[in-house]
Amino acid sequence: MMKVLGISFGTKNGTNDSVCMEALIGAKEAGADVEFIRMSSLDIKHCTGCCSCVKTLLAGKGNMCVIKDDFDWLLDKMLDADGIIISDPIFEEGASGLFHTIMDRFGPRMDRGNNIIGSRVAEETDGKAIDPRILKDKVISYMGVGGSDWGTRVQCEHAMLALTPMWKIIDNTWYPWAKELIMDDKRLAEVHKVGVNLANAAKDVEHAAYQGEEGVCPHCHNKLFYLDHESTKAICGLCGMVGDIVIEEGRTKFVFPVEQLEHAHDTIPGKFIHGYDIQRMEGAFAKVRQSEEFKARKKRYSDSIASSFLCERV
Repeated sequence: MMKVLGISFGTKNGTNDSVCMEALIGAKEAGADVEFIRMSSLDIKHCTGCCSCVKTLLAGKGNMCVIKDDFDWLLDKMLDADGIIISDPIFEEGASGLFHTIMDRFGPRMDRGNNIIGSRVAEETDGKAIDPRILKDKVISYMGVGGSDWGTRVQCEHAMLALTPMWKIIDNTWYPWAKELIMDDKRLAEVHKVGVNLANAAKDVEHAAYQGEEGVCPHCHNKLFYLDHESTKAICGLCGMVGDIVIEEGRTKFVFPVEQLEHAHDTIPGKFIHGYDIQRMEGAFAKVRQSEEFKARKKRYSDSIASSFLCERV
């Protein structure tokens, strides 16, 4: 039986828990075996940016993190599921801090391109194989729960988590003024449908398709863009493709050259570009770190921190 995992990033027995459970009820009715995780009950530490995970991965030495907490337990549950439903409270118009922590911990470690490159290196060097579940296709849906109508960043930020391992997004929605959502039968039915859609998509991941609201980017359905104030040039804030924002028949459209698809952050060619860039950068930096000039420059900063700049809590 297909497995659907629901993850709530909200407070215990709060609205996010309820919303996540309603979606899971829908998934169960559609034939899924469901499981629920409340993130606040787990010990998840912040990513320190040490890059140990990507260094070992691209060297063919496996996929691991030096931080010892509940993240690997959570990751095992996520990798074991066929589909994932996430309910997350909206903070400052975007995803919660805890969601960002999970996204950071995914980082280069869960990037599909890095894992394919690392797997090839491991095969060539008789290194350590990665967990094959990391390269398995999966479906995921997001629900942002807001206390007001501030939520312009949340869909893009949520989708970033799926972009890293290249999981397929089925629904990516957010609910403004949602503290009393469980009293609104119409919106509760929409939440229920998110679970049904996800379970049905998990039955045939290969042919699963996005079911949510159409975005401005026709490739990833994102609505946030980095704009050039002197031209129509625009960069999609999610998939990173470069194109132009134009108005056609009164509608905003994002148009881009077809070759940009090979640079998109959620395609295998784009992943390889990024992965090999990181591999070259880490290799070059490893050599720079051995130079006397680099050591002298670093000593200047470390001495300043130790002698006068460091502020510690007593």
